[in-house]
Amino acid sequence: MELPKHFYENRKLENLVENQTSYTMNNAALHIFETHEVAEKVLLQFDKPVLASMLRGKKIMHLRDQNPFDFLPGESLILPPDELMCIDFPEAKDSNPTRCLAMAISEDKIDKVLCHMNENMLKADGGEWNLMDYNFHFTNDIGIYQILQRLIFLFTENHPAKDLFVDNMLQELIIRILQTNTRKIYTEQSFKLSSNSRLAYVVEYIRKNLHRPISVEQLSETACMSESNFYRVFKNEMGISPTDFINNERIKLAVSLLQNKERTIKDIYLECGFESRSYFNRVFKRRKKMSPGEYQSKVNIRNKKITFN
Repeated sequence: MELPKHFYENRKLENLVENQTSYTMNNAALHIFETHEVAEKVLLQFDKPVLASMLRGKKIMHLRDQNPFDFLPGESLILPPDELMCIDFPEAKDSNPTRCLAMAISEDKIDKVLCHMNENMLKADGGEWNLMDYNFHFTNDIGIYQILQRLIFLFTENHPAKDLFVDNMLQELIIRILQTNTRKIYTEQSFKLSSNSRLAYVVEYIRKNLHRPISVEQLSETACMSESNFYRVFKNEMGISPTDFINNERIKLAVSLLQNKERTIKDIYLECGFESRSYFNRVFKRRKKMSPGEYQSKVNIRNKKITFN
């Protein structure tokens, strides 16, 4: 993710550790932090819910009730108000500074988005959308990445209507993050939740039947819903269509199977439920930016290096 040129023209570099450049709007504040030297146990805290997203370099995050973890470019973290972060910067240097954005969003804005979602985006089991109150660490998908890039531009440009532009982008950002969170919960806890949640039951069904043809009609019957209602509710709650979710799960399985150099591409795409190699190649390349064969070769080369070392 790139910072616009006018950011560097307007920011003042006053501190080598967590130098802060801030932009404040009606419902959110954007802070860009830059660190130019190795540092440990740097404390940071906000009084509002915060989206932190890594732009460059590496941090090691220490949060309550969690083991320390690496925070890397392309990843984001949702933090509740007053969460105290303790941060290490093991690789920061003047020629390669660590950069991170932190976007503090007003709770009033979040509440308005949640009201909109609860009025217009029904969940499968009639529950309400709520902001997660724990630390949610995730990899940005293309939608969230593009919104963050756009928000950086909007916050840093000089435009008379930018408050309105930012408000519209914040609504989409909040919705996509909540859908990403729901998707992660259902994917990681599908078996545990399947007895009480129709969508979790559907996710568990998908994961057990990836090797077979799976239709939206089958899934709607499994959820005891009409096909049109199931499709709408699934997409509202998960943020993607049932077909895209199935393909994502199949590609995850394919990635694990491709670690074995003895497996043929044909065996793998059939085991993952793809009916043709051409479709498998197309879906895989769209998600991994390389063909299955290229991915398998890359894994094999990496494993040889590890074995040699």
